[in-house]
Amino acid sequence: MSSKTAAAAAKPAAAKAQPAATNSGAKAAAGKPPAGAAAGKKVKLTGEAKKAKKAANKAARKAAPKKAAVVKPVVIGKRVSAPESLLLRRKNTARLRAVRQKQLSALKKTRKNIRVTAFKRAEKYAKEYRVAQKNDIRMKRIARNTGSFYLSPEPKLAFVIRIRGINGVSPKVRKILQLLRLRQIHNGVFVRLTNATMQMIRLVEPYIAYGYPSLKSVRNLIYKRGFVRVNGQRKPITDNMMIANKLKKQGVVCVEDMIHEIYTVGPNFKKVNKFLWPFKLSSPRGGFLDTGRQFTDSGDAGNHEKYINNLIHKMN
Repeated sequence: MSSKTAAAAAKPAAAKAQPAATNSGAKAAAGKPPAGAAAGKKVKLTGEAKKAKKAANKAARKAAPKKAAVVKPVVIGKRVSAPESLLLRRKNTARLRAVRQKQLSALKKTRKNIRVTAFKRAEKYAKEYRVAQKNDIRMKRIARNTGSFYLSPEPKLAFVIRIRGINGVSPKVRKILQLLRLRQIHNGVFVRLTNATMQMIRLVEPYIAYGYPSLKSVRNLIYKRGFVRVNGQRKPITDNMMIANKLKKQGVVCVEDMIHEIYTVGPNFKKVNKFLWPFKLSSPRGGFLDTGRQFTDSGDAGNHEKYINNLIHKMN
């Protein structure tokens, strides 16, 4: 049988192919190589024979039964273990988070207690100041009505301001100014008035202005220009925790405690005053009158007594 005859026989077979056709029927429809052809040689098919062969193969694929999908069993309870370093890092992170949370809760509780304490102490101090002021007024009124004299208690607190620079300063005066922590012009400090401090103040009187501050002046200075010494650095007073961390042993936990200790010259005055950084004041509004003359001689140097509050108000 020639190749033309095979192609002619393949046409009707492809047309009559059904889905139930088998692979052997498809091979028969495609045709067999001629008997005289060599075993190792390929037979070339015409275009029509190729189309018929493709159609037969397609029909055979449709008729073949479909393979069932293989469902892999799901293993429950078995997980791939993470690296040991990752597990250790997770464990340390969880531990640190728990410690940090504990510290934050303790800090929050401490701050709340300090706020409550500060509020109660502020009320107590306000009542104490009010009683002292009323008592002073009452004693003055009694003395006036009875025709006698009332002598107010001697002041125990002074506020010292440096009003002159370093030109022409003797070594002794320079040393006293260093001991008073007045190293720069317009620096101010609180000083407890004793016999020793009064002698030092008199020696440096031409270079300073001092007087007896009121409660309002002390409060304004600390609230507006209050800086404290933290690890040798000058830090502004932004939170009561700064004070409590340093002076809790002395019973000073808030700004009102500091004001009370300074104004009343309490038992912890030295530590509180040392904790405060020297005040850096501005130049007075309107300028000084004359820094080279005494206050009693229309100047600015020397003892201003209660009128130091006016100078503090100008420089604060």
